[in-house]
Amino acid sequence: QVQLVESGGGLVQAGGSLRLSCGASRNIWNFNYIGWYRQSPGNQRELVARISRDGSTNYADSVKGRFAISRDNAKNTVYLRMNSLKPEDTAVYYCNVESLISGNVYWGQGAQVTVSS
Repeated sequence: QVQLVESGGGLVQAGGSLRLSCGASRNIWNFNYIGWYRQSPGNQRELVARISRDGSTNYADSVKGRFAISRDNAKNTVYLRMNSLKPEDTAVYYCNVESLISGNVYWGQGAQVTVSS
């Protein structure tokens, strides 16, 4: 019932920036949390950043100080601003939400981010 569409991925040089967007088919007020995960080939999927309904945020240590998660309630969209990108940030980034109503978890299709050295 909930669809999530990521956009904004691409190829960037080390030190550059990208902003990922996650557009939701429902008002983001309906979600307990919205998060960004990433997974690179041969590695575990890991939490990058998350914002909860109460506005609290958390970040992976590897991105703290470089990435920032934010939301635009009017646009039903959550953003991940990624600054000072490093080659090790290369991964597929997934938007993830938990429904306040049902408790179900939903995933987007993923957006590829590639950082060249």
